[in-house]
Amino acid sequence: MARTAVRPSGPGTGFIDPRVLGRIHNLELLARTVVDGFISGLHRAPFLGLSVDFAEHRQYMPGDDIRRIDWRLFARSDRFYLKHYEADSNANFMVVLDISRSMTFQQDGISKLDYGRYLAACLSYFSRQQRDRVGLLTIAGEIVDYIPPAAGHLDLVLHAIDRIEAGGAGTLAQPLFELTGRIGRRGIMVVISDFYEEPDAVVDAVKDLRYAGHDVIVFHLLDPAELDFPFEKPASFQDLESEARLPVVPGRLREGYRELIREHTETLSRRFVEHRIDYALFNTGTPLDYALFSYLSARQRLTRVR
Repeated sequence: MARTAVRPSGPGTGFIDPRVLGRIHNLELLARTVVDGFISGLHRAPFLGLSVDFAEHRQYMPGDDIRRIDWRLFARSDRFYLKHYEADSNANFMVVLDISRSMTFQQDGISKLDYGRYLAACLSYFSRQQRDRVGLLTIAGEIVDYIPPAAGHLDLVLHAIDRIEAGGAGTLAQPLFELTGRIGRRGIMVVISDFYEEPDAVVDAVKDLRYAGHDVIVFHLLDPAELDFPFEKPASFQDLESEARLPVVPGRLREGYRELIREHTETLSRRFVEHRIDYALFNTGTPLDYALFSYLSARQRLTRVR
């Protein structure tokens, strides 16, 4: 597990350091900055029309994008017509964001909670641009805030994300069980957490959403220090949720710690795949546009198998 941020190549890679985004205090502006840059990256790449279905033809007008001209129809009619598309699904889109105390950890850069807030805002803004009905659930051992998916709820979602305060434990089972009972129509569920529970407990909590018919995508957020354990000096480490303290000599534990983290993330990945749940691990230095591309790629695959 490297400490540096993932730097993928391909569409949507106009990387914006999350620490730079932290200087933008308006969440809608932040989301628009990331999403518009991401969309621009897609349009420069051969991804135009990704995740959309053909709807109808419209006669070409000066200034229209010539890449949408239906050349086969032109060959038959000697007239220029554009292909019009609509979103794959005007689906329910729900972000489930863990706001427990462990999410406040940060060594460098921004906290996992702030990264999760930015990611939730960007995904919600992006989904609304695709005409999905957006909603939000924040959890900390229980449901803290719930906004049901609706076409006009983006402002409510962004406002709720903006006023989040961390607290409580990071257990998932009870709030996700309650969510399953509240959401009737099937949709897309994105779960954002640091998943500091045993893998079996995490997967058992999340898989109920999948069994209820939802498409589920999981973003596992960890600070670079949690992945690499770069600490050198002996110190007393405190659990952010239980507040228990443990004296640690980092040099003696580093390799064992890294192995435990590697085993934890690999087990989560394997178990989620078994239940057809998309899993992505991000350290908090990963550009948000890469997270968006991962989401869109997962969504495209999920749409094909619905």
